[in-house]
Amino acid sequence: MRPLEIGDMLDETFRMYRRHFLLFGGISVILSIPSAALFGLALSSFSSVLQQANGQAVDLSFMTPLLAGFAGGLLVNLLFLPFSMGAITYAACESALGRPVTASGVLSGVLRRYFPLLGYWLLFVVSFYVSLVLCVVPVALWAWIFVGLIVVTPAMFVENIGLGAAFGRSWRLVAGRWWRTFLILFLVAIIWYIAQFALGAFLQLGQLLLQLIISPFIALAISSATGQIVAAVVNPILQIALVLIYFDLRVRKEGLDLFQMAYQLSPAKSEAAP
Repeated sequence: MRPLEIGDMLDETFRMYRRHFLLFGGISVILSIPSAALFGLALSSFSSVLQQANGQAVDLSFMTPLLAGFAGGLLVNLLFLPFSMGAITYAACESALGRPVTASGVLSGVLRRYFPLLGYWLLFVVSFYVSLVLCVVPVALWAWIFVGLIVVTPAMFVENIGLGAAFGRSWRLVAGRWWRTFLILFLVAIIWYIAQFALGAFLQLGQLLLQLIISPFIALAISSATGQIVAAVVNPILQIALVLIYFDLRVRKEGLDLFQMAYQLSPAKSEAAP
């Protein structure tokens, strides 16, 4: 617990990920498998119909199961949203606090906050697309609000508070440090995008090789589904960074590092220690 410069925060993000790579990466990959499987199945079904058509009129009756598959995928993604966006955050919070991190602990921690997490991320996703497509809220205003509420999830986990209290808590922590928080998020997003792009280049090469063996449409479906799973390996970077931003804000605004040091040196703590 100490104030982190921007470069130190990026280093700490990767250091924490390396320390718990199997746990963080494993959780992220496992959570991405259902949606990746449904997405790949829908693409392969669509490509199969196009192949069978072979220039003839396409029977649009195939759209019913295809749309049902996409609807099922969206429902699965919705149900898994608190886990995909909260599991790594919870694990990173526990690691930052020096507590042991286990898969069962992560599962129970997310389940305790399942509905608040679902409400928060649904609000985030819906408001983003509404502001982007319908221009109801200017994108700049949406970004300003989003950055102000960026540490809602860590606040809920660490401070054991509800969603409403976490909104206010995040807004107060970011107040006065909006631009610094935005810059950190921007840099982390660039690193995340570069990593995604590099992995995507390897997948494109694999897709080209698959096209020499199987149908190009099937190769595209396999490559797309695999791409979602591989991308899940990179996603923990963002969630770990959010946790470090939260603790850094608390250290800078509330002296959290000094509080913990005083607690460690307190007589009661010393007498309790073996």
